[in-house]
Amino acid sequence: MNESNRIGTKRPALLDVVALLADAPANGLARGQVGTVVEELDEENVLVEFSDDEGRAYAFAPCLRGDLLVLHYVPEAA
Repeated sequence: MNESNRIGTKRPALLDVVALLADAPANGLARGQVGTVVEELDEENVLVEFSDDEGRAYAFAPCLRGDLLVLHYVPEAA
């Protein structure tokens, strides 16, 4: 999915690595934590898995696509 969200970046899609743009205290998560989109719930929401450095999941949280930043590990044109 290459649609843009309201801040002009790529919308999070299945298996994208993302960072939280806001705290999610109900799920014990803070702004900046990194996870992977594991399910697309609907047009606006995805399920994100948050794992430690050893690959053990410590949280699964439904997130608004607009509250996530897709991370890139190789250069991409803006």
